[in-house]
Amino acid sequence: MTPFLDELRWRGLLAQTTSDAIPSYLSGGSRIAYAGFDPTADSLTIGNLIPMMMLAHFQRCGHKPIALMGGGTGLIGDPSGKSAERQLQTFEQVQAKVDAIGNVFARVMDFSGPRAAVVLNNAEWLRKLSFIDVLRDVGKHFSVNMMIQKESVAARLNTREQGISYTEFSYMILQAYDFLHLYRTQDCTIQMGGSDQFGNIVAGIDLIRRSEGKGEESELQTFGVTAPLVTKADGGKIGKTESGAIWLSAHRTSPYAFYQFWLNATDADVKNFLRWYTFLSREEIEALDQAVATNPGAREAQRTLAREVVRIHHGPTELAKAEAAAQALFSGDVRSLDASMLRDVFAEVPRSAHSLQSLDGEGTSLLDLLPNTTLASSKREAREFLQNGAVSVNGEKAGLDRQLKRSDLLGDGLILLRRGKKQWHATEWR
Repeated sequence: MTPFLDELRWRGLLAQTTSDAIPSYLSGGSRIAYAGFDPTADSLTIGNLIPMMMLAHFQRCGHKPIALMGGGTGLIGDPSGKSAERQLQTFEQVQAKVDAIGNVFARVMDFSGPRAAVVLNNAEWLRKLSFIDVLRDVGKHFSVNMMIQKESVAARLNTREQGISYTEFSYMILQAYDFLHLYRTQDCTIQMGGSDQFGNIVAGIDLIRRSEGKGEESELQTFGVTAPLVTKADGGKIGKTESGAIWLSAHRTSPYAFYQFWLNATDADVKNFLRWYTFLSREEIEALDQAVATNPGAREAQRTLAREVVRIHHGPTELAKAEAAAQALFSGDVRSLDASMLRDVFAEVPRSAHSLQSLDGEGTSLLDLLPNTTLASSKREAREFLQNGAVSVNGEKAGLDRQLKRSDLLGDGLILLRRGKKQWHATEWR
């Protein structure tokens, strides 16, 4: 079994640790670690996958992971990386998001056996704290001098228009208290997160030392491990597309769209993505690296990446559907797709709306319709494309005299037109 830090290191997921003693500590038995996830929406995004994968690798290396949902801290909001105050939400709103995220962690971690993963919600203990308790028992251990030096706080203090409220300023104290509570109740001794959380993690370690130790110089075995803030090869943020964020829940991002996102990874990105987001072995990934170098046109690495990540997060059935849909899009055989998959597959293609009644009787002339789509700019051009056999209707080549009728309608009232291999246009008939 590969030691945990070695596993992170070769995958490019290790940025810092808070102590050089952590390798020997981890080798001394099964340990417990946690990472936090604030419910800012009713799903997590692929930006949350890095700490999730860290916990998963931790478990696979013989330890126990805790996924901590921020039902309490989510009421406040982490100021890290934010240039302005968050909009505060009610407890009911935050809890609804916690509930909606559901069993997303079960996709990458094992919730059975002696090292079973657990999901906790910090609202269970944070909402029970009184203000006086926090000031006396927690706040006394924090230096304001230290807190205002934190990058996210300092940046806001220097912004005259925004500043930072006492509420968000106190977020570090709440996160540190989470670590203390888990140390006391779960024997949790390690916190993980992105490198932007390093200061908060150290604050938690310091709070445990001051609260549980015998004086400021007490040596307690508590540690932090961070991953780098990963980006694409061009420096762009991962998971941000023209159509928005890539979510882990199917109600936000369909399995087909999820599959396509990974399938479209660049050669420069796919090597890292395979390391960060899959459980493939080092040997398998290095073989795919070689495939990228010797035959990039085959896109074997991208197909493997897409298959693995969709299988992990949506299961084999949805993977099979996504692959079948991708093949149908490539071949043009779209009649085999059901209404739901048609919506997913053609959600991003240009479309136009037309009267359903015009499909009655003799129907609508494709020659007349094409100039009203993105496939032809004029009737003369439409005629040329049709004469050359470049246009298809629902995957079937169309001639100059082709009429569109109700029998051409696919699920959801669509007729799909294609010019050449890749240019699609969806016509909606209502």
